[in-house]
Amino acid sequence: MSLIPSWFGGRRSDALDPFSLDFWDSIEDFPFPSSSLPASTFRENSAFVNTRIDWRETPKAHVFEADLPGLKKEEVKVEIEDDRVLQISGERKVEKEDKNDKWHRVERSSGKFMRSFRLPEDAKMDQVKASMENGVLTVTVPKVEEKKPEVKAIQISG
Repeated sequence: MSLIPSWFGGRRSDALDPFSLDFWDSIEDFPFPSSSLPASTFRENSAFVNTRIDWRETPKAHVFEADLPGLKKEEVKVEIEDDRVLQISGERKVEKEDKNDKWHRVERSSGKFMRSFRLPEDAKMDQVKASMENGVLTVTVPKVEEKKPEVKAIQISG
């Protein structure tokens, strides 16, 4: 629906006009043979690759946060590879479907995901911690403390 009314009167129906009053649902109107294919076909082929992960650096650590709604900690794997690579992976299984159900839309994705991040030199690879709460995975990679140059005062004689 248009948020901006047409100043020239009437209803606009230009497919290239973002303010057109006509609404087209590209999936619903596409000629899929929906009755012949079960919903699981679309769900299994839908890649769970849109896993969003935030990486922030604090003075003491690198913190990674991933939204993984519906996953249990047993379904997620956090690994550190030798070449300073943090790898977060997992899988969301396809839900069992009832043959009597009629599916109108399948938007939740399923499948495997994997994200890798090359960690900087200041990461303490042996002290990585991970926790999962309310569908949010938090991986904390502590940083090596910077050695501040030691300043020694020299007595001036004379």
